[in-house]
Amino acid sequence: MARVVVVGGGFGGMAAAARLAKLGHAVTLLERGGRLGGALAEVEQDGFAWDGGPTSALLPAVVRDLFRKSGRPLERELELVPLEVLREHRFEDGTSLTLPGGSRAAQIRAFDSLGDGLGRRWADHAHSYAETWDVLRRDYLEHPWDRAAPGGIRRELAAVLDGRQTLARRLRRTFRDERLRLVAGHPLVAQGHRLRDVPAWLGVTAYVEQRFGGWTAVGGMAALATALERRLATRKVEVRTGTDVGDVVVRDGRAVAVATGDGEHEADVVVCAVDPRRLPALAPYVERTMPALPPTVVHVGLEGPVPGLPPELVLHGDPLLVVRPGGRAPEGSSAWTVHARGTLLEDALVALARHGLDVRAQVVTRVDRSPRQLVEDWGGSPMGVLWQGRATVRRRLGPTTPVPGVYVAGAHATPGAGIPFVGLSAALVAEAVGPA
Repeated sequence: MARVVVVGGGFGGMAAAARLAKLGHAVTLLERGGRLGGALAEVEQDGFAWDGGPTSALLPAVVRDLFRKSGRPLERELELVPLEVLREHRFEDGTSLTLPGGSRAAQIRAFDSLGDGLGRRWADHAHSYAETWDVLRRDYLEHPWDRAAPGGIRRELAAVLDGRQTLARRLRRTFRDERLRLVAGHPLVAQGHRLRDVPAWLGVTAYVEQRFGGWTAVGGMAALATALERRLATRKVEVRTGTDVGDVVVRDGRAVAVATGDGEHEADVVVCAVDPRRLPALAPYVERTMPALPPTVVHVGLEGPVPGLPPELVLHGDPLLVVRPGGRAPEGSSAWTVHARGTLLEDALVALARHGLDVRAQVVTRVDRSPRQLVEDWGGSPMGVLWQGRATVRRRLGPTTPVPGVYVAGAHATPGAGIPFVGLSAALVAEAVGPA
């Protein structure tokens, strides 16, 4: 039985802790803040509550596998709901697209509403990533890969990761219609990346959305964090909140402890589930990376009737606005969250009103969160590593690191942000560490 210390109580840290505890290890989880959940935790004010981070996700199999591999099946803990509509895109020319998930035929019909033949072009684009997805899933996302292994990584995976084409270039070559380029690039733009710096293989999201669809949880994504916290208790993980970690203690070339303000916690294995730059022992290995910053976020509580919206509404332009209705609200009221990226020279709700959604007179409470504040609250960016070209994938740590005994999970260990990638990173750490 190894003594495992997990640094960070967000989804990645909680998932890694649950998996490792089920494998028989003695696990301690250290979280700087006063509660677990990270970006999954709710924001509450004046009787309203909003999801602090994602409100939906792709690949529900990742979460189901996490709960199955750590104890009781997910269905006994939490109800997942498939999304018929992933999001609506509204373009500056006045046209709009309601994007369904999990159905090629439905997506063809949706894009054909923008113009004859556009549905087939979109379907062909999404399908062009089928082989890429198979390679990534088999050789990168579901099994640990070691950059230093003899012979390097598998040839098929290397061909994908080392491709020189950017996503911006691929989309320009694929679509003459700018609206389709906006839809295809949106998942990466929403995470704070510039498409000219993103490798073309990251466009695989279009295939995943079409093939598998999206889902949300009854009670919001905070319910997922609550269910996972219960799982940690079942697996007897020692959880210590309000504990600020200073560094990984390395002696004789390997990790032996984690240093905190309360002293050292001895460890045979350390899992870093925060930005590795926060730990001096790991920082030199990721000094060439940068975080992808979160957007400006405004949570509003609204009284009275409001327009009916899809689970996510994307308003293209500068700034790019994303509206997510939902959350908890008193009777007769609604909870909305607005994300803004780009040139925001006015209040986000003023910018929203310019798109015909003027709810300023209905605001009864409001929580503003700047990118800097979000990073400070969460101890790092939940958007992970900023893409700066194809070399970025090899500058990222995880699941293994150059420091023996140290592993990395979370958004900074994956090729993308969000629940699916983070959940997969935790599974990779568990596989790399192995059973007790």
